[in-house]
Amino acid sequence: MLLAFQTPIQVYAEAGAHLLHLNGQIGKPLALESRGVWSCKSCEETFTSLFRMGCCKKCFFESPMAGDSILRPELSTAHLGQADRDLAYEARYQLQPHVVYLADSGGLKVGVTRKSQWHTRWMDQGASRVRVIAETSNRYEAGVIEVALKAHYSDKTSWRHMLAGVQSGENLADEARRAATFFPDDVAHFFTPDGEEVTLQYPADKVPKVTSVKLEAYQRLEGVLAGIRGQYLLFSDGRVINIRAHEGAHVTWVLGA
Repeated sequence: MLLAFQTPIQVYAEAGAHLLHLNGQIGKPLALESRGVWSCKSCEETFTSLFRMGCCKKCFFESPMAGDSILRPELSTAHLGQADRDLAYEARYQLQPHVVYLADSGGLKVGVTRKSQWHTRWMDQGASRVRVIAETSNRYEAGVIEVALKAHYSDKTSWRHMLAGVQSGENLADEARRAATFFPDDVAHFFTPDGEEVTLQYPADKVPKVTSVKLEAYQRLEGVLAGIRGQYLLFSDGRVINIRAHEGAHVTWVLGA
């Protein structure tokens, strides 16, 4: 799904050459129909299932789109001129400004993302509040900071708490100053005391109790759309589906099912 940084956030589903505006479907019947086909985001070949991270098994272990630094920024090596899988690709991805941030996503967490897509990353995570605490020149530097902060903050989103609208309640400006005391000395100068802070509003009610479901091959998932938060669709009966977890799936969207 594509999320637009507005208040509230506007959500669109890609359906071939068309974009479906899902905000207008809340409170109405919606169905997703699996076609039983998946496309690898790297080689673009089709399969009956994918291995991980939107990739087939071969690409997961060979493509730079699934390299170690994607999930662990501290393993980036492009700044050293060293390739992991493909230096040209890795240089484009890693050698650009990154931010380290604190997000209230069902609890306070630390994260790293490229500065060019920070709002997208925060919306995809379903964060309710976010504050930038560092801006670095590359991915490795941001990863070093994140590793140090993971001793004090989670780096995972508590998706159940996030969907329930749970907020940590900390003053993010105060928490940013506290986090700065944990920065390693060689990257301490990247601390951003006046980093951007945003509050995000989603087209979703709080859902205190949810059940996660997956769309299996040739299955039809239908119900009344109750809301959207991050990459999750929430149905009125408490079922939720993580659309990002179905990356590469060929799906038919049926409105007013």
